Amino acid sequence: MTETTPEQACPIAPVVDIVFSRWTTPILWALHEHGRQRFVELQRRITTITPKVLTQRLRQLERDGLVVRTYHAEVPPRVEYEISELGRSLGPLFASLSAWSGNLAKVDAARRSYDERSSAK
Repeated sequence: MTETTPEQACPIAPVVDIVFSRWTTPILWALHEHGRQRFVELQRRITTITPKVLTQRLRQLERDGLVVRTYHAEVPPRVEYEISELGRSLGPLFASLSAWSGNLAKVDAARRSYDERSSAK
């Protein structure tokens, strides 16, 4: 029997890995909603992220082509981040997910029902 790679089993797996890693969606959402921002501005908007993790995620998003980093050679130096065209192309996906979030009450109800059935056993 041959082994099936995750990409063969589910062709969207690589997309999910890129777009839905831990801090990617809040960063992209903030840049999409509020435009070009400095590091400190992003950190203020996403209050639960540490500076180290924000730096790591921004570097990865830049590497993936979803974020553009602009360095301004002035005193003091200034760095700004903005969502790229490639990152903006995720807009319809995020809009669909936002619309689907209306189902979260149903998910909560299903979880409660499951937990009640499981605890009754």
